[in-house]
Amino acid sequence: MAQQGGAHQPFNIMIVGQAGRLEYEALLFVASLRMMSPEFDGKMIVVEPQPGDRWRDDPRMSDAVKARLTDLGAEIRPFDSHHFGQDYPYGNKIEGLAAMPAQAPFVFFDTDTLITGELASVPFDFARPSASMKRENTWPAEELYWPGYAAVWKSLYDKFELDFESSLDLSQPDDYWQRYMYFNAGWFFGACPKAFGRRFTDWAVAVRDNRPDALVVQSLDPWLDQVVLPLVIHSFGGGRPGRELNGLDGDITCHYRVLPLFYARETDHAVSVMEAAASPNKNKKLLKLYNPYKRMIFQGRGQKVRALFDRNDLPRKEKQLRNKIKAAGFWVR
Repeated sequence: MAQQGGAHQPFNIMIVGQAGRLEYEALLFVASLRMMSPEFDGKMIVVEPQPGDRWRDDPRMSDAVKARLTDLGAEIRPFDSHHFGQDYPYGNKIEGLAAMPAQAPFVFFDTDTLITGELASVPFDFARPSASMKRENTWPAEELYWPGYAAVWKSLYDKFELDFESSLDLSQPDDYWQRYMYFNAGWFFGACPKAFGRRFTDWAVAVRDNRPDALVVQSLDPWLDQVVLPLVIHSFGGGRPGRELNGLDGDITCHYRVLPLFYARETDHAVSVMEAAASPNKNKKLLKLYNPYKRMIFQGRGQKVRALFDRNDLPRKEKQLRNKIKAAGFWVR
């Protein structure tokens, strides 16, 4: 299949499957991929953390969900949690990369993502890794006596002997948060998951265990993955995504996060994809075991939330959306 900018390069997809919410999200992700991206020709891999010292509870998915994922053509690969685990589950996306095939381009997605278009049409340049810009000013936090954005970020680049200046968006003002490379870790991609994962793991552990002085007043939980991700991407010659990737967090993928907010603000198309992907009986009987899906999708609460809002005139702040949904008695998570 031809793509803009050259021949299509096959790639694998990675998501994390884990007991509870993530296994149901993983099922819906794979169902939407199969429905909306028939030209995807890589491996759909669900990496699964295994029991061990880092887990107080068994993190493995249920047999029923694993069987359905396999029926949908997904491959389930186990991995061990050596550094993160239950106390920092976001570390699954870091350590899980070790379970992926070496030297094969990969795209990671958070499980709370829906495939809403042909993913194979996205012209990824795997030699130039990137990640989602669907982020807010969450880190670093402006604190009393802190040294400022530039000092915080430069201390991290210096720690790993990276060129800080070349990472800056010079169209943004000095010490304004968007000048500094910062991603949402909801999707990212690269050329080799094992090399990417080794560096991501080593550097995340190094920042967690021996942070630069400029980070003393900063919280790294839950932000550690998003703090280290831009450093890793920069080190592999990557950077901010170009316009060619606009379909991600756009017409081709939807990172929905929380179902009431999804129904409040996302497109009619995204909603129809979610409900269609959930509707086959083999999917429905499993997804109904997860209360938010049961109430929002199958009992119609999502459509009631949708009726509360005009998508062309949504409240500016997410908190306003949440408050209105909660006041109507439709919030579920």
